[in-house]
Amino acid sequence: MYAAIEAARHGAGRVLLLDRSLIGRGGATVMAQMTVAASVGPGDTPGFHLADTLAAGRGLCDEALSALLCEEGRDCILEMDAWKVGWARAGNGFAQVQAPGHDRPRCVYVDFLNTGPAVSRTLRAQVQRVGDAIRRVGELAVTDLVVQGGEVTGAVALDVARGGVVTIAAGATIIATGGLTRLYARNSASANMSGDGYALALRAGARLMDMEFVQFFPIGHLAPRLVGMDPIMWDPFRYKLGGRLLNAAGEEFTERWGGGVEAGGYTVTRDLATYAITKEVEAGRGSPHGGAWLSFSHLPAATLRAAFGPVIDKLAANGIDLTRDAVEVSPIAHYHMGGVRVDTRMRTGVPRLLAAGEAVGGANGANRLSGNAITEAFAFGRVAGREAARIAAAGAPRGFDAGSATALLSSSGPARNTAALVARLQAVMARDVGPFRTASGLARAASVLAELRAELGEAPPGAPGAAHDLARLDWLDLR
Repeated sequence: MYAAIEAARHGAGRVLLLDRSLIGRGGATVMAQMTVAASVGPGDTPGFHLADTLAAGRGLCDEALSALLCEEGRDCILEMDAWKVGWARAGNGFAQVQAPGHDRPRCVYVDFLNTGPAVSRTLRAQVQRVGDAIRRVGELAVTDLVVQGGEVTGAVALDVARGGVVTIAAGATIIATGGLTRLYARNSASANMSGDGYALALRAGARLMDMEFVQFFPIGHLAPRLVGMDPIMWDPFRYKLGGRLLNAAGEEFTERWGGGVEAGGYTVTRDLATYAITKEVEAGRGSPHGGAWLSFSHLPAATLRAAFGPVIDKLAANGIDLTRDAVEVSPIAHYHMGGVRVDTRMRTGVPRLLAAGEAVGGANGANRLSGNAITEAFAFGRVAGREAARIAAAGAPRGFDAGSATALLSSSGPARNTAALVARLQAVMARDVGPFRTASGLARAASVLAELRAELGEAPPGAPGAAHDLARLDWLDLR
């Protein structure tokens, strides 16, 4: 949405904002419930933020992109404040918390577990304020980009609600489709995060980078079962209140694997916490369901209630008394550091094709710093929108012929249990392409993927034109 707003503000003419679900309600941003990193506090600078980003990335960041994230992202946070997103306040400034990996309090938020919905709501309001310059079209799944004369001239999409084929001519196209965490059964994102943007870019001739780097959120909820609550909700509890990560013997263990505990509060980054939990489970010291225990029983009940009263009540309704009950947590697929290779203007190297947000690789290296996801979406979206407006204003594409790209959506193949194929894909990814990988495991995964590809066939199941055909959508994602 930020990219569309910025493109319209810079005179792009008519901007089409497409989403395979509902605009602003189906991606990763609306599900982000915690904090956003930005150097808006006293004494903080984009340079300090950059230093922490590079350290978290384990030396593998594209430093120019990382710097852009930190600099442009700060401006976006201030602009969102002017748009009345509602960043929490402390005194005369923003309320900020120190998330793991940061050298100081840097992360702003709207309300506990409500940052993402507030951000999405604010951006939707700005899209509406722009008016007719932005046309919003939901339930449209882009399946291919149209490449003509070496440049991207538009796209072909499936109308999910009606089943028809839609062709779109465009002077510039931005891929802002998020990551690929749906490839894992245990994940923290929406079902839309299937990696389709990477496939679109690759088929159009763009290059991908760092695709091996998947971030696993270390303390995703595992047990007991929670209803209606986010599986990654435990992070602010942990770093605000000093929740204790314990193994089956009741021992704190992160220091054993290179992590740290400072005054009862964990400051270790996500990759190291994931490493520590996984190694404890491998050593036979995991919790009953294959994770670790997260305990707050050492804290006074009044302290827990003062910090997170409404959430404490929701947990109680789910049968969890956080003042005495430990919960089981384990790593869960959360974010993808890899993606489309771009320059600092978000250009992919394929004329008229740009990318933004989690679809972009390089800015986060091998591990994303906590709080940088929404910052990245803001910053890269704004830059991509400006550049798209410039490209579109420079002249129209030489032509648009979507004939060959529509053939796939007009075809019909035999019925297939695509849900079962998705489940098999998720199972092999969890087993062999998780936080720890081996040569033999990767070879086994490659073999299973080849089998799945053969079973998929060359045409989507069912007849063209069916509305809300989930089997057809799954087939297109698996393709």
